[in-house]
Amino acid sequence: MQIDKVVIHQVKLPFSFDFSHSLRKRSYVNNIIVEIIAQQGEILGFGEGAPRSYVTGESPGSTSKSIRHFIQQDTFPQELNDASQIWYFIDDITRGREQNAAICALETALLDALGKSQDRYVMDYFSKDFIADNIHYGAAIPLDNRKKIMEMCRLIKTLKINALRLKLGKHLEQNKEILDTVHSMFAGDYDLRVDINCAWDRKLALRHIPLLKKYRVKAIEQPMMPGNPDIAEFAGLMQNSGIILMADESACSFDDVEKIVKESYYKMINIRLSKCGGFRNSLKLIDYLRLNGVPFQVGCQLGESGVLSAAGRVLCLLCRDAVYYDGSYDEFLLGENVTSKNVSFESKGKAGPLNSPGLGVNVNPRNLKNICYNSTVISTSNL
Repeated sequence: MQIDKVVIHQVKLPFSFDFSHSLRKRSYVNNIIVEIIAQQGEILGFGEGAPRSYVTGESPGSTSKSIRHFIQQDTFPQELNDASQIWYFIDDITRGREQNAAICALETALLDALGKSQDRYVMDYFSKDFIADNIHYGAAIPLDNRKKIMEMCRLIKTLKINALRLKLGKHLEQNKEILDTVHSMFAGDYDLRVDINCAWDRKLALRHIPLLKKYRVKAIEQPMMPGNPDIAEFAGLMQNSGIILMADESACSFDDVEKIVKESYYKMINIRLSKCGGFRNSLKLIDYLRLNGVPFQVGCQLGESGVLSAAGRVLCLLCRDAVYYDGSYDEFLLGENVTSKNVSFESKGKAGPLNSPGLGVNVNPRNLKNICYNSTVISTSNL
């Protein structure tokens, strides 16, 4: 398959409602959609990255620049016939965390194009050692007022989901109200994680300990900023309380994860495709965690279109040993999508393979045009 052009689309994905966490209040997100045009337009492959400055330091502009740079490398597979060419290319361009969203967008587009050219679902290109027939996603609850939290809980209950990922912030009383509301709505029948997004310092973390115990929180995701030395003390207190600390923003690269495993403060890692640099890099991290006996969850970025949701579905299904799964929120979060159909889960969060060529989804050109605010076309003949 000859790749003729690569198009980098900067898109604005609107939400159907505001979704807040401690670092951002969002009604939309800015993502990158990469389009691979091959065989004189007969094959179109799409990939997506979700650049977040507070995670990997990337912006839509820097991500687009990185992708343009990657395409100019000698290892870029202009004549693409085998997945091994993609892995060789990804290994060549991966450096730390600073370009992970760009790598994810380009890698997933290449895989989608290759799968469509060979009439194969991308799952065929990966090891089946930990494959699952189906997985069950959890539900995310934003940092919001009591009324909105109650509405969200009612929706989640109708879907018969009790694995919850609850956003908490910097204010103890607000967090207490949120935890109390969720507890009362589910009558305590839940598997509860709280995601802090780095909002706590030592004093605030210690003040939350009675609440975390009272509401039977199982895991706390990224309570403090990466590198905060107070995490050691808090980790010890949480371990004594039977509560797991999970790393997220601290764990974007192999070096990050290697350090986390060695320090042993965090006992679980959140792996997300865009944050961790696509399939190749995410699966390397997961294999390392398996080797060291460290549990992990497969998560998602807030505001993924159906393209990245479909890619995330594949990663989830390749990991039956993950403790939790998050993603495929298209129908429940997005006001507009780029795919012809939403990639969403069923009752109880159940989801299986999409079983169509490539990532298993088709991008609607009109939908893409509606949310795109900038496109850059790169002809491979000029490289």
